[in-house]
Amino acid sequence: MSKMIKTLCVWAVLVAAVLFAVPVSGMAADVRTMDLAGFGIGMAGLLVNKATLDALFTSLKTTFNNAFAGAPSQWELTAMKVPSGSGRNDYGWLSAFPRMKKWIGDKAVKALEAFKYSIVNDDFEATVEVDRNDIEDDNLGIYAPQAQMAGFSAKQLPDEIVADLKNNAFASACYDGQYFYDTDHPVDGASVSNKSTVALSGATQAAAVASYGAARAAIMSFKDEEGRPLGLIPDVLEVPPALETEGRRLVEMDKLADDTPNPFKGTAKLLVNPRLTSTTAWFLHVTSMPVKPYVYQERKAPVFVEQTDPQADNVFMRKKYRFGAEARAAGGYAFWQMSFGSTGTGE
Repeated sequence: MSKMIKTLCVWAVLVAAVLFAVPVSGMAADVRTMDLAGFGIGMAGLLVNKATLDALFTSLKTTFNNAFAGAPSQWELTAMKVPSGSGRNDYGWLSAFPRMKKWIGDKAVKALEAFKYSIVNDDFEATVEVDRNDIEDDNLGIYAPQAQMAGFSAKQLPDEIVADLKNNAFASACYDGQYFYDTDHPVDGASVSNKSTVALSGATQAAAVASYGAARAAIMSFKDEEGRPLGLIPDVLEVPPALETEGRRLVEMDKLADDTPNPFKGTAKLLVNPRLTSTTAWFLHVTSMPVKPYVYQERKAPVFVEQTDPQADNVFMRKKYRFGAEARAAGGYAFWQMSFGSTGTGE
């Protein structure tokens, strides 16, 4: 019996040495490297320390960046990026459409009109919490898809901003104080329209001319303040999913719905935008010039951010780490002359 008690005491000392780092003379180093599985002591999971956190969030950042790089985006087709160095940008310069002209005598300096138009930057974020228990239990697979979606969403932030501009363009003012799509933009004392209510149609040649053809002719007839043609040629027809068939018929097919020749085939690229909220509105844009109809103003590009400080309240009090994306940006309207919009309601 005494021999058994001595044996149990030895095992108790060994286990205590490992669990509580109590040195045992002559055997401490060996004991602390022993596999305790034989004693029924579970060692599964991860130790939450700086090295583990650094590795985890580096992996999440890589996943975020890969998703960001691979996400599709189409906003640059119709909007121009304007860098911002402060909380807002002023766009009074939009009133001056600079063009070369013959130099006779003194240079004719184009003065800015008294229009006041500025775009204020907004803050954007996407945040995910990581529970410390999930790290300790090595249950981290659930966070990779969230990092991917955060990267995907961050890449498409400009698409959402520009789409919102289009959805509200019939009731939002641009630099001249008129709605971006309106019937009475002031040009050299006259009113000029870049708006219609005609439904997009490729049913017949007459319908095609009255809808798409009229918008195309309007843009190509726009002039500057001195009465000179701007020389604009529209090249992108943008429609919601509900008008995809009509759009393809007008710019991609040889014949219209009534089997007559299509005079507009190849005159524009079709852009189907699922973010457009109206099922009837459609737009025709000029996208081949250095400036575009819309503005994407970027103060801070989307970046991956993380919070892993163990002293932060959410970590210390609630065992929650965080990661996600942050950005500062905004959208606005540039030259109305470079776009024509129709509500498509027929009203």
